[in-house]
Amino acid sequence: MKKKTGKSVSLAALGILASGVLLAGCGQTRAVPADDSYAGGSEESSAPSSGSPSSKASKPSADPGRGGPRTLGPDTGTYADGTFTSVATYGPVSEDSIDVAVTVANQQVSDVKITPHPATPVSKKYQDGFVRQIKSAVAGRPLKSLKVDKVAGASWTSDAFNKALDVVRQEASVSS
Repeated sequence: MKKKTGKSVSLAALGILASGVLLAGCGQTRAVPADDSYAGGSEESSAPSSGSPSSKASKPSADPGRGGPRTLGPDTGTYADGTFTSVATYGPVSEDSIDVAVTVANQQVSDVKITPHPATPVSKKYQDGFVRQIKSAVAGRPLKSLKVDKVAGASWTSDAFNKALDVVRQEASVSS
């Protein structure tokens, strides 16, 4: 009887492990302008800091305190100078997030700051590595074509950063 119970426990543990692996692939990455609880909920949180007349702030299409979607214009490929922010959530159940602040000068990324919000010690390890290496990977590169691969072994964080860059490009876009 003990052998049967041992097999049942082993099979149950294997089932739980398999479920976790299957769920790990179900995570989605979502990036929005920085209007969530981490960013403070300001409607103008993503406006360029340079105060240039050509800069614009997105108008929210949902309550900014709830992290709802905001209406963004198209990516024109021409960008205003300033600092633009976005929040990207990711993970199997969107439990991890990063706040991304990208400073643009002369169509290039001049600075990037990441504020990580890990849900687990494993997430913290990957996010910390990403934060240490991302600036050297993007500073001085054109915003228009910028995309990162797996930085510091953090594939999900890198994907989330790329989604945040899409939002930043839309927010920084100006008419030519």
